[in-house]
Parts: sequence; structure tokens; C-alpha cells
Amino acid sequence: MKTPSKRPNIVLILTDDHAAHAISAYGSVVNQTPRIDEIAAVGRRVDHCYCTNALCTPSRASILTGTHSHVNGVTTLDTPIDASQTTFVSLLKEQGYRTGIVGKWHMGEGEGHDPQEFDYWAVLREQGEYFNPQILSAEGVRIEPGYATDIITDLSIDWVDSLEGDEPWCLLIHHKAPHRSWEPDEKHQGMYAGQQIPVPATFDDDYAGRSSAAKHATMRVAEYLTMADLKVLPPEGLTPEELGLWKYQRYMEDYLACVASVDDNVGRVIDWLRARGDFDDTLLMYTSDQGFFLGDHGWFDKRFMYEESILMPLVLSYPNAIEPGEPLKQMVTNVDFAQTILDAAGVEPAERMQGVSFWPQLTHSPDAPTRDGVYYRYYENDDQHHHALAHYGIRTERYKLIYFYNDGMGLPGSSEHTYPPEWELYDMALDPEELVNVYHSAEYAHVIDELTAQLWQLQASLGDEPHHSQPVPARLRAAEPAA
Repeated sequence: MKTPSKRPNIVLILTDDHAAHAISAYGSVVNQTPRIDEIAAVGRRVDHCYCTNALCTPSRASILTGTHSHVNGVTTLDTPIDASQTTFVSLLKEQGYRTGIVGKWHMGEGEGHDPQEFDYWAVLREQGEYFNPQILSAEGVRIEPGYATDIITDLSIDWVDSLEGDEPWCLLIHHKAPHRSWEPDEKHQGMYAGQQIPVPATFDDDYAGRSSAAKHATMRVAEYLTMADLKVLPPEGLTPEELGLWKYQRYMEDYLACVASVDDNVGRVIDWLRARGDFDDTLLMYTSDQGFFLGDHGWFDKRFMYEESILMPLVLSYPNAIEPGEPLKQMVTNVDFAQTILDAAGVEPAERMQGVSFWPQLTHSPDAPTRDGVYYRYYENDDQHHHALAHYGIRTERYKLIYFYNDGMGLPGSSEHTYPPEWELYDMALDPEELVNVYHSAEYAHVIDELTAQLWQLQASLGDEPHHSQPVPARLRAAEPAA
């Protein structure tokens, strides 16, 4: 085990909608990401990192505060953050860190919602633009000419280079890319044109045996990509099946080109840290606010508790403390980031933080367990664009249990419609692609009995309320004392 001689600088590079299976360090079959891979090569790759609410705004709030959505109050895209909450950044600042954030904020704008406890902040307004983006800072709004991914890197580097003194710094580099509508820069435009990008095996998934939620969602590549996404008219004379595959290729060409620009800019940060002599003393993390469907199950977007949506890439390096090694296999979540970063910096977490630091697993206790199950909850029921239905569930090492309660409960961004609740269960060991819902299979009755109780208990331990439609699990009812 290495023992650093001083507190680390911290760089958290957060992208938007970058699926782990579009990173070559994770075995991507559709692209190469050599500079992101470099972080994994000199550090570690985390194989089971999950978000707890697969939407941009809630995930970002959970990363900052180290809490689940029901605690930090950011449940949907339309519920802005109370930026006065304690975050890992505010705690680092209290302990002498210089703090900065550049890029996508997307947690509200204006008094009470703009970034707080940052010495420097320059953020995109709302979702932000790929070209000539509006930048909001303490000085107001300006247009920054150029391409967002390059600009965000430029401003990040410029801020750190402007600092004087030896105190450590924490920098959050939050890219817009590769979010919809996938607009590449000139350098990478067309780099995948003419290539036959592999099509996922589940592209033609018919959702047989699953709840109505999969059929209700308007996320199919073949049906719901718009001309703003595709940007060019399809060739004439295509059959419906051929048209669906053509749309997939167009979608992926631009998505992967945006990723390539991100990868180049990750390389810029690595090279800059090395040139400064800071690379070995910096905890450098690359991740995304959630996963993304890349034609998997026929979809684009995220929201669902299925693996491609909730699995976040996470690679990190800190040569003076983390030895290169095998991927971390234990389950971690975005709620854990805050406590892990604070642990690396030697700063005590806030009592309200709900995560588990995985710093020991990265350093001195590689085989130590983290948690028995990951809790997930998506609130934005029947949203106007994608019509994904509200659900919560638990992901254990082998199983995934999902309860679609299908009720927006009056939350912003949800429709007024509710639907009958339904359950899904997946055996991830036998069915890693989540094609067979075994909830109604008699041979899994004991698993359901155990997992429904575990889910209920996990919600209680986190302070979340089960939906009123869900009965107390049979195992827990049986354990209640007689009246």
C-alpha cells in the first residue's frame, strides 16, 4: 500500500449519457477510447458502478451531496437543487481546498440554485449548446465561441493555472457530450461514416413477458428518433426493418464522434497534469451521470433500471496512492462518490451522507465488501418525451427486482396518469441481457420472498417510503408480533 505525502488534488470528469459499453476499457465493440483507457491502465476500472436514479439532474445531485434523491430533494429533471446543501465540495473547501466547476450544471438556475461553495464556476445554462454555448458565471452570462467540449476543458485548465500557492484544489469538469442531439465538432464529424457499427443482439427485443412499461416507453431507435437527431433524410426505398437499422447507424455515428471529442479532451487533461507535475498527486476520475441505451433492447436514452441505463463507467487513477490492478468488482453507486473522495482527502463526511466509501477497496482492502444490494428509484412517471414509468428496485450480485408503481405522485415532470403496478425479476447470472422476466416463475418464489423483504428493509434504512400500492412483504408480515 502506498502512503501519499500530501493531500491529493481532485479532478472529476463527468460526461452526460456516456455508456460504459462505448469505452474500450470496458470491452466496447463500437469504438476506441485510448485516453480514457489510459486512466484505467495506470489506475483502476470499476465494473459495477450504478446510478440510483438514471436522469441527469438527480444523478448530479446525488454525486455532489452523497445522498439519494428523496434526501437531497432532486427527484426529476424539473426539481432544482437547494444548492446550500452540504456537498463533498463544501466540505473540501472548509478544509482549505480551492474549488471549481466548469460545464454542465443542470440543477436549476438563479438564487438558491446556482453553484455554491465554489471559488470558481462557469457553467452551461440548462442543457447547454454544443456550439458557441452560453456560459453562466458569477459575473453573468456570456457566449463562449467554439465547441463546448473544448471550451469546458480550456476554462478548467485556465482556472487551475491561475491559482497561486500550494493548497490542493478540486476541479469538476462536467461535459455536455455525448448528450442528445449528438452534434460532433468539425474534427470528428463523419469519422464513423461508411463503417458498419455492430448492432446489439437485443436490438429487435419484443419485450415479451415483461411489464407494460417497456412497451409504453417512446424510446425505440426505429420509431422515435427525430430529424434533429438524424440530421439527414434517410435513403428512399428502405423497408421498415432497413430503415430502423439505418437510423441506428446514423445515431451511433454522431454519438461516437461526440465521445471521440471527449476522449481527446480527457487526453488533454492527462497531458496537462503530467506537464504540471501533478498527475501522480491527483485523484483523477472519469465517469458519466448514468449509462445509456445504444440500441440495446431497441432503445436510446436511459431512465429504466435495466443494466445499460444504470451502469456508470468509472475509471480512476492516483499513482501515489492507488496501485494499478484488477478491476474493482464490488457494487458501488454514485451516492458513494462523495464519501470516497472525502476519504481520499482525509476529510470527514457529513452525517447525512448515505454512501459507502470504496477508498479502502482501491487501496488497502481490495477484497472488502461494500453492500449487499443497490437501491434504485426513478420518479418521473410517464414523462412527456419518453413516457418511462416510475419504479424502484434492488440490484444484488445475482438478481434484479423491479417494482413499477407507475405513479408520478404529483412530482414535476410527471404526467397526471397512473397505471396498475407490476413486478419484474431478472436472474442476472442466467440472463445478463434481461430478456426473461421470471417474477411469475414458481421456481423463483423463494427469491421473490427474500428480495421483496430486502428491498423493503433497504428503503427503511435509507429513509425512503415504499409506494402505498406495495403491500408489506410476506416475510415481514409473518415476523410481526400478533396484536
